Amino acid sequence: MKKNYETKLWGGRFRGDEDNLMEEFQNSFTTTLWLLKPDIKGSIAHVAMLVKCEIITEEEGKALTEGLNSILKDLEAGKLDLDGSYEDVHTYVELELANRVGDVAKKLHTARSRNDQCNTDMKLFVKDEMQNVIGLLDSLIDTINRIADANPWIMPGYTHLQRAQVVTFKYYLMAYHSMFSRDRRRLVDAFNSMTESPLGCGALAGTTHNIDRQYTASLLGFETVYSNFIDGVSDRDFCLEAMAAFSIIMMHLSRLAEELCLWTSSEFGFITLDDRYTTGSSIMPQKKNPDASELIRGKTGRVYGNLFTLLTVMKGIPLAYNKDMQEDKESFYDSLTTTTICIKLMNRMIGTLKANPESMKKAVKKGFLNATEVADYLVKKGVTFREAHSIVGQIVIYAEDNKTSIEELSLEELSKFSSEFDDDIYSYIDYEEILKKGIKKEML
Repeated sequence: MKKNYETKLWGGRFRGDEDNLMEEFQNSFTTTLWLLKPDIKGSIAHVAMLVKCEIITEEEGKALTEGLNSILKDLEAGKLDLDGSYEDVHTYVELELANRVGDVAKKLHTARSRNDQCNTDMKLFVKDEMQNVIGLLDSLIDTINRIADANPWIMPGYTHLQRAQVVTFKYYLMAYHSMFSRDRRRLVDAFNSMTESPLGCGALAGTTHNIDRQYTASLLGFETVYSNFIDGVSDRDFCLEAMAAFSIIMMHLSRLAEELCLWTSSEFGFITLDDRYTTGSSIMPQKKNPDASELIRGKTGRVYGNLFTLLTVMKGIPLAYNKDMQEDKESFYDSLTTTTICIKLMNRMIGTLKANPESMKKAVKKGFLNATEVADYLVKKGVTFREAHSIVGQIVIYAEDNKTSIEELSLEELSKFSSEFDDDIYSYIDYEEILKKGIKKEML
């Protein structure tokens, strides 16, 4: 018997063995072991349908189901021998099943193709993992909310990385709360769109067997089936939607990671990260580097790259299935594992950081962050905004030249720039009072 017959499911049409390099090139077994569980789950549902439709007998269905469940049990217990030359996880499961139940295992693949089988497996896996990522985001969102509430300190807000207006550390963090909340909605939307089961689509044109596709869809947690067989085996939109959502999550994580890198530096000193999420230098004893943040920032490009890998694969292939589509698995899995660990690490960093309110307050004092409020004050006195803007710009220059701040200028000095200034200007531009005015109360 030829080698192809022993470890592959398609050897009958070939006279010779596959080249060793070709075998290595197309093998996906060791890199997709995470598909074993959904493959077994999908196979169990397929067997139940074959029995229901009287394509195999109840006795055969029982033997197959018990065999598949025994493989699943051993998988979960870590008892499977996963060494060996198998083309993919589908091949492994069928051959392992044959070792356990004998020739009846050859009936498992009746009315099914690897094309609909592998897409079913992938979709089941993506659905399960999306729920996991949603749970991780929920935890991060809760942590941000908790830390924000505990740190209502005033700090500079920035535009162009220049100090702009006074905000609070709480309000700043809650901006990321909003971003990750949108990310959660994107994940939920992607999850809710995965309603169609590919199982039963066959290679691309269904099967002549009288099967019940809706039955397997229900068993596997899908609402319905693909209305078009060709689309059912060639659809990878659900992977792309999930990976696009992961990419946006990573973009938000990267922005927050950059903030943490800046805030922990001596130049800012706004926060201190827990030692568990920092490292030192091999030569400079004083260093405490925000490596976790930097790695999150760096790994963002990796997740982007995976998305573009699959987009590029899908953009130029004709219907229906093509082997190019095997690239969906490693790309998705790498994006999943990278995004997952980055969310977990960010959650722990945010949950253990220590805010340094005095450093934040000093930065506020140095930045003329009440300049806009001085202009608003003049507008309330009847000065046009454009004129007020110009007046305050001249006041800032004067304060810079005299190495002071606006709130430290005397009324006599302020009056040189406009006769509209009165004693009430000082309470109006006090930083604590600024945050109590109008819509800014939302920051407290």
